[in-house]
Amino acid sequence: MPEVHFYVRWPSGQEERCYSPSTVILDHLEEGASYELGEFARRTRTALELASERVMARYGYECSSALDQLRTIQQRILAMSADERVRPVTVLGFDRHEPRDARRPSDVRRLEKPPAWPVIVVGGGQAGLAMSYFLKEVGVAHVVLESDRVAHSWRSKRWDTFCLVTPNWQCTLPGHPYDGPDPEGFMVKGEIVDYVERYAKKYDLPVHEGVRVESLSPGGEGGFVLETTRGRLLAEQVVVATGAYHVPFIPPSAAGFPEGVQHLHSESYRNPQSLPDGAVLVVGTGQSGVQIAEDLHLAGRQVHLAVGSAPRCARRYRGRDVTAWLDDMGYYDIPYDQHPDRDQVRDKTNHYVTGRDGGHDIDLRAFARQGMRLYGTLRDSVAGVARFADDLEANLDDADDVYRRINRSIDQFIDKRGIDAPPGEVYEAPWRPAEPALELDVSAAGITSVVWSIGFRSDFSWVRCPVQDERGHVRHDRGVTEVPGLYFLGLPWLHSWGSGRFFGVGRDAEHLLEAILAQRTQQAEAREQRDLQSAMRS
Repeated sequence: MPEVHFYVRWPSGQEERCYSPSTVILDHLEEGASYELGEFARRTRTALELASERVMARYGYECSSALDQLRTIQQRILAMSADERVRPVTVLGFDRHEPRDARRPSDVRRLEKPPAWPVIVVGGGQAGLAMSYFLKEVGVAHVVLESDRVAHSWRSKRWDTFCLVTPNWQCTLPGHPYDGPDPEGFMVKGEIVDYVERYAKKYDLPVHEGVRVESLSPGGEGGFVLETTRGRLLAEQVVVATGAYHVPFIPPSAAGFPEGVQHLHSESYRNPQSLPDGAVLVVGTGQSGVQIAEDLHLAGRQVHLAVGSAPRCARRYRGRDVTAWLDDMGYYDIPYDQHPDRDQVRDKTNHYVTGRDGGHDIDLRAFARQGMRLYGTLRDSVAGVARFADDLEANLDDADDVYRRINRSIDQFIDKRGIDAPPGEVYEAPWRPAEPALELDVSAAGITSVVWSIGFRSDFSWVRCPVQDERGHVRHDRGVTEVPGLYFLGLPWLHSWGSGRFFGVGRDAEHLLEAILAQRTQQAEAREQRDLQSAMRS
């Protein structure tokens, strides 16, 4: 089915590219036309629901991308000010093209429903595919259920200039190491999608796209019941491989900003041009926050950055990428339960650095010298005034201390091994804040949008098995839960630093394979025992 991207200008002046999996949108919107807000909402709802029905008729499942786009449009309208609601939406144009994953009807897998699948894997990202690879290798029948498309998050929830922060040589999915021309480089968004999609195709992994699991419950006589958008499925064992970043977090304090300011989470940010003209406040300095701030800064936008407590590290030190040194030092193999900060490591923000344009340090102090405005942690916003904690200098100093500490550990490793390496340099801060800025009048500063980069929360509410603690965290031992036959894969620090990444997820999947095979043996023995008892009774 041909895809269509349609471009609209919202009442705020912001322009946005929207998606339809079908040309039906052309029957409901006209290029150059302006529509009253309610009429636009009605037309897009009708078109996108029809588009989803066309996908259902052809492939046997709803198009979650169309429904996601519809929800995005509805959320945009709900967030508008009273002044914006009386102004029209203008359709700027259309792009019609064949989808990158165009499939003939014969290419779409039929989702069989045996009495019970030996294993069902939920999630078609790198974790689920790695698990499928090992299951297929030993001949265990299984299916992989993906609610959207393979590599959906990489494709649809990253900004245009996104790239990996770890070198390509660390992309080591089992049976599918990086095979491109630049192992020391950093794959960009499209290359990452291609890398993951090729993996699924290379081994013909049994992925069923567009199948959302709505609930997972214990079965009456062992095993599990999965209620899905394609009906009920039964499984003897289940691997949940949906990651941990499910619900983007925007705090209640967002309501204290002036009307008309656009709010979006980092997963919805695409590029500077997609935001209204004016200054931008970026909240949070994890990897996404600082990279988005840099993206806006390089585009000439005035950026105000609320700096949190995230640490940072160097891109390169003493002649090599820092990740290469840390790999040689064994850091990436340290199990969670042996990590010196094991009580905190699963909750800590990742070190910020970037792979953009070949990779470089991100130094917020250097940005400040170039005109970016830095503040401490955002506390709240009241009556249009953003208020910050007096911790900017401490947060910058702490991040730099981590940066230096990592470099010192590399120095020690080099000295101990007698490695011939170029000399290192000690980082010296090129800028320090003068008087702390604790308040910011948002309107006076010309801020028209806020990008929230303060993380996600996990949502495993659909997993109706007793595996979560009072904080909603999954209780497990390297992915093996207390419920026999139920496993988790791809969680950050499930076992080590690489557990949620291309680098280490395969090793965790191989570990779970051993647990799955052992459980199958126990299940077979239990069945034999039941059959024997039944025969004796008869």
